[in-house]
Amino acid sequence: MRLVSFNALRSLDIPGAHPIKPELYFRELATVKEADWVIFPEYWQVNSLVYGLKQRIFPSIAAYHLGHDKIEQTRAFMSVAPNHVPWTEILPSTAASIDHALELFTFPFVAKEVRSSMGNGVFMIESRRDLLRYAEQNTVLYLQEYLPISRDLRVVWIGNEIVTAYWREQGDGFHFNVAKGGVINFDLIPPAALELVREVATRLGIDHAGFDIAVVAGHCYLLEFNLFFGLDGLNRQGVRSGDYVLQYLLAQEDDPGKPHRPHPRPVAA
Repeated sequence: MRLVSFNALRSLDIPGAHPIKPELYFRELATVKEADWVIFPEYWQVNSLVYGLKQRIFPSIAAYHLGHDKIEQTRAFMSVAPNHVPWTEILPSTAASIDHALELFTFPFVAKEVRSSMGNGVFMIESRRDLLRYAEQNTVLYLQEYLPISRDLRVVWIGNEIVTAYWREQGDGFHFNVAKGGVINFDLIPPAALELVREVATRLGIDHAGFDIAVVAGHCYLLEFNLFFGLDGLNRQGVRSGDYVLQYLLAQEDDPGKPHRPHPRPVAA
């Protein structure tokens, strides 16, 4: 199986993955076309790979498209697991929307930027001034109820299985991301959270993601997923993510009905 990788670091532990720098993509088209799979492309490469070259990519195109935009991701969550999504309002950044939001929400509530990761772009809104400051910097208001939690759960999904799950605790008091100082704890993972991730990832066609789950009074809420999640939790357990990636891709080769290729490759007459 011929693999081309556009992310050398994420494919270090995948035997035989041929690395190509993303900026050399079009110079290396011949090599890319001959690959059985193109793994870990950058977002700007995805459409040309899938729709232009008819290449199979990993992660899946669903994972890329939904992972790239929190609004589309949240709407997808609402379509398949509406009872597990925090109350969310998505509004244009206008004076009327700001007034409407202040009628709907009580302080504090959460505002998010559409594209961010590692805990960046997430804000606690505690006053009208906070909301106005956020609105000045964003063309869309992504507003969500504040959930009273002291930790959140990261569930790592690769291929079609859960690889690990762990609590992220402490942090800076609002963010729990490890990049923000969160502490990893592997104890007492609720089975309901794992089952929720299995169902949602499978239904949405996601094959590589770190899902963030809030648990409030035993009920699980989907916060978001990150396509390119941190590897700290896996490393602490000695888990090699590349092993799971390779096993999954090999399984797709054995089952040609599963690969994420939207159309068959053109065959020369």
